Parts: sequence; C-alpha cells; structure tokens
Amino acid sequence: MPTQKLVKALEALQRLQVNGRRVFRSTEFTAADRRLLLLAGFLQPVLRGWVISASPETREGDTTPWYASFWEFCARYCTSRFGDRWYLSAEQSLLLWSESAAIPPQVVVYSPAGMNNTLALPSGTSLLDMKVVQMPGPRDLVERDGLWIYTREAGLVNVPAGFFTRNAVAAQVVLSGIRDGSEILSRLLEGGHTVVAGRLAGAFRRIDSIEIADDIVATMKAAGHEVREVDPFDPEHERSFPQIGPNTPAIVGRLRALWSRMRAAVLEAMPEPPGLPSDGAAYLRAVDEIYRSDAYHSLSIEGYRVTSDLIERVRTGAWDPMANERDRADGNALAARGYWQAFERVKADVARVLAGEPGAGIVRRTHRDWYREMFQPCVVAGIIPASALAGYRHEPVYLRGSRYVPPRWEAVRDAMPAMFDLLEAEAEPAVRAVLGHWLFGYIHPYPDGNGRMARFLMNVMLATGGYPWTVVRIEERDQYLAALDRASVDGEIGPFAGLIAGSVRRAISGG
Repeated sequence: MPTQKLVKALEALQRLQVNGRRVFRSTEFTAADRRLLLLAGFLQPVLRGWVISASPETREGDTTPWYASFWEFCARYCTSRFGDRWYLSAEQSLLLWSESAAIPPQVVVYSPAGMNNTLALPSGTSLLDMKVVQMPGPRDLVERDGLWIYTREAGLVNVPAGFFTRNAVAAQVVLSGIRDGSEILSRLLEGGHTVVAGRLAGAFRRIDSIEIADDIVATMKAAGHEVREVDPFDPEHERSFPQIGPNTPAIVGRLRALWSRMRAAVLEAMPEPPGLPSDGAAYLRAVDEIYRSDAYHSLSIEGYRVTSDLIERVRTGAWDPMANERDRADGNALAARGYWQAFERVKADVARVLAGEPGAGIVRRTHRDWYREMFQPCVVAGIIPASALAGYRHEPVYLRGSRYVPPRWEAVRDAMPAMFDLLEAEAEPAVRAVLGHWLFGYIHPYPDGNGRMARFLMNVMLATGGYPWTVVRIEERDQYLAALDRASVDGEIGPFAGLIAGSVRRAISGG
C-alpha cells in the first residue's frame, strides 16, 4: 500500500474528527481515500453510505468501535433522514436522564416520516423507526448530545407502566430529580390522564416525595378527575428505595439506588467475616506470600503476558529499565513493575486497617497513590506522558465486548465521592468489598488500570472484616467479566457476588 496515499487519506480523516467525531457519511471521503482507510482498518462500515472510526489493532468481532459510536450514529443517521422531526422513546429518554448508558439491543425512534421499519446494525443492535401522526409539543422535547429526547416530566407522563418494574432504579432516579409537580400536572390535566396520574402519584409516594404525590391527586380531583392511586413498582423491592433528594446529581442517585438494591444479595452469598486478626504481622506475611500469585492472575486478566520469572525479577530489583533497553521497552515488565509498586502501597494501607483505622476512609485518601505507583514506570520509560498521572479521566471510555458504557467523564467527579460515601456508611465488610469492587469498575474513573485498582480496593475492604487477601484467577476470567457485565447492564449482582464469595472461601481454606 503506497505510504503517501495512506498519509493523505489519514489527513482527510483527521480533518473530519473534530471534537471527537467518530461517525461519517461515506461521501465525505473520496472513493480512493475511503478504500485505503477501510483496508488499513482506520474505518469500519456500518451500513451502505455510513462508516465509523476504528483502529487497525481492532480484533475481528470486537464491538468496541461500534458501541463507542452508537449514540452518535443514531443522532447523525436520524437527523439525516428526519431533520429535527424525530425523538427517542419515552423509555429510552428516561434511561438517558438517569445516567444509564448501556447500549440497548434496539433503539426506538419516532417520526412523522417513520416507516415502521427495523434497520439492522452491527453487533446485534438495531434501530426501529416508528411512524407517528404528529410530533410532541416543543416543551416536551430537548436535544441532548444530538439526540432528541423527552424531558423528564414528559417522559414520565408518556412512559408505559412496565417501565417502573423493568427499570426501577432509573425510574427512582428520574422521579427524585423532579422538584415539584407543576410541569407534570400541566401535562396530566391537558390530556386528562387519570390513569397515569394515579400511577405517578403512587410512584412519588413510594420514593417518599409525599408533597408531589398529594399535589397530583388533589389537583386532578379539583379538575373533576377521579384518580385511583397505584404503586407501579415491584413490591418485592421495597427495601431498594434510599432517600436521594431532588438536587442530587443523577449519577449519585443511581449509585445509591443500586447499592441499596444489591447489598442483600451480597450478604446472602458471602461467608461471615472472621473479624480483624489478633496477629496482624502474620496476616501481612500471608499477603507477602501471595504476591506472586496475585500479580500473575491480576495482570493476566488484563491481557498482559507475565511469568513467575518476570514477577520475581521485578520484586527483587533485577528488572532495570534505566540500564536495560529491553526492560524499558517491555510493556509486560512495565506493568509488572507498576503492579509491584502499587501492591506495596496497598499493603501499607492494609496494615493501617489491621491497626484499626477505617478502611473506606483510607482508600478515599490513598487510591490516587495506588494509581500513580501503578503507572509511574510507564512515565519514566516515556511510554505515557506524565500528565497521565494527574487523576481521573477527561474523556469517554468503552469496554471491549460490553454493552455497558461507563458514565460520562464529567459525571466521574460526582460519582467517586458518592462511592466513598457509600463505603463509609456501609456496616458490612462483605458488602464494602464486593460492591466497592464492582462499583469502581462501573464508574471506571481512570483511563486505564481500573480492574487492578478495583481488585486492590476489594482486598483492602476484605481486610476490614478479617477476610484473607483474595485472588481472582485467570482461569475464571470469562466468568468474572461476564458477571461484572451482568451487574452493570442488568443490575444483577448475584453472579458476581457468588464468584467473589467462592474466591474468598478458597482463600480461607488455603486453596
């Protein structure tokens, strides 16, 4: 492939990638440039006339480029077909308002120009365009990141009753964001929506927004409507409704609701905590002894190729990137060195836990130190810039093979303090360990290293209950990642709690 022609094609692509743009019409490239970029792997086809950015390193079947482009594609495709006369379903609108970013198998779009047609898209996703007679009123829709969605109030009035059982967390988060019932009431009154009024009054009462519930019922009755209040939520989830508050960021409300809903399943799965050991020194010696196994399995889960010999060279100081060019260029060795440095820092925090300090408060203060230690060797070797050590990410991240999309980077600044608040308020060490591990990965605060950081956090929280240091084995990688994904996409923590519980029991028994 002629190098100069590819360079020219890449320059054309770069000019189009303004503000992180990833989705393009095929006609935005010359035919020659498009062929070269597709052949080299810098573009991937979506459907006729549409392409997305990709990487030549993308493996066949990797869903990441598509999931990273999904919502932008929906926005650009629908705008190209329908102009500004289209909108997402009420259900999808409320999911987006609640900071639920999982890629749906099918997105439903409504437009007067819709054809009731299903458009097959990559990775088993699709877009269904439904024909409607007329658009909702201007005050019912808002544009967000190029997507036309219902406002919170209009979405709650238009969403089907099943939304409250299928997406209880999202419904609670959206309801909690309503400060008063005026905007909802005006829509209920205009449409004479007595059934919806009864459902929303019951929903608001369920989350203890009593004033709004009473206002809906009283106002509808004053207008001559008979309202029968009905609680639309699943009664079995009664314990899953913590107080969120109307001024709480949606991501914070989501984390609180998920934590409350999941903790019972964790307690059911996990063994009872042994309690802090009487011999802290012996506990720390056991941590030292497990280092080689922990490093091998944790780094292997992340895709690094590490051996016992490499881990031992790093531990003993035989690995020297300043004097040895091979060591300096070896990404596996750099990762192993960073892991050892971070492990030592985490072990010091475990010692403080064993001495009686609250573990959640320690981790709140020191997790940034773990991250810096983990990636300091890569900075020294010039593999990544020093700015990478600055802290939380400033860009979106996407998880290979997962429909789950971590929160927008702007939401991370609210999410992380909320996570530590939950850890500090939690009385049960098992819940702190399992949900702390999962939630760290759910937020995905750093550009890289989140899995290793989550497992470190888990082990510090396990120490608060006297559980031994626990290793998630590479042989369980597929099961482990699938369980994390199920918790993040479907809200089902049981498989993940069960896997961690099995690993903890194995550690307790010395297996």
